[in-house]
Amino acid sequence: MDITVNILLTIATAATPLLIAAIGELVVERSGVLNLGVEGMMIMGAVGGFGATYLTGSPWIGLLAAIAMGAMFSLLFAVMTLSLATNQVATGLSLTLLGLGLSGMMGTSFVGQPGERLPNLDIPGLTEIPVVGRLLFGQDPIFYISIALTAAVMWFLFKTRTGLTLRSIGDSHTSAHALGIKVIRYRYLAVIFGGACAGLAGGHLSLVYTPQWVENMSAGRGWIALALVVFASWRPWRVLAGAYIFGAVWIGQLHAQAFGIPVPSQFLSSLPYLATVVVLVLISRNKRLTMMNTPASLGQPFVPDR
Repeated sequence: MDITVNILLTIATAATPLLIAAIGELVVERSGVLNLGVEGMMIMGAVGGFGATYLTGSPWIGLLAAIAMGAMFSLLFAVMTLSLATNQVATGLSLTLLGLGLSGMMGTSFVGQPGERLPNLDIPGLTEIPVVGRLLFGQDPIFYISIALTAAVMWFLFKTRTGLTLRSIGDSHTSAHALGIKVIRYRYLAVIFGGACAGLAGGHLSLVYTPQWVENMSAGRGWIALALVVFASWRPWRVLAGAYIFGAVWIGQLHAQAFGIPVPSQFLSSLPYLATVVVLVLISRNKRLTMMNTPASLGQPFVPDR
């Protein structure tokens, strides 16, 4: 039973950064903006969070620094794509490459330095409950933030007037502009929110998942988060389910290697990415479902005076 609980705990830990990054990107794409720079923002959040923790000794300050780093990096993306109307795909890819290189340079002095882990929640009497105690009441704080964030985004998008406005922009920015909606303003806020979420996901990697700084430690999770949004058909609750499925695949390949299953370790390490490709192929076969939920203005630039 202890082994099962430990495996479930590690799955939750592995799924948390995927969930946070994907839920932020979902809001961005619902506004009609395609941000492929999630990987770069995650790694910048990771180095910013670890660096601030190392310099101040407080993982909470590190967590705030990770969020701020992701938000600032996303602001650069917003200025280029929304104000200067650059190509969203090319800009996102460029920022990912910039983030990977810049984080390596910023984190040079942090390599090999001991990290400080964000402490887990501990509620006396509840955490000690057999099986469910540690799963429900003994997780790290970012785990609870991820669940609350998913519920909040679901409520915001489908139960509030502002959420309806954001979705209308994603479906037709021209019509929204004709109705007097400030399209660029809404998209700026959505992109910054998505960047903050990506930074928080990166902070989880360097403050909880592996409390140290390792170059390229995001290891493609930003790309998996992008795939999760499509997998979920732009629905928050499906992002939650998908994140835990991918988290289980990620942890499963690690335990398979630990148990000595006679399969090449390189193949096992590729399983999360292979699962991503398979999911995208299966989703693409159902064109009706994909087209029904895809924001119609996704990836299209909008300039009011054109």
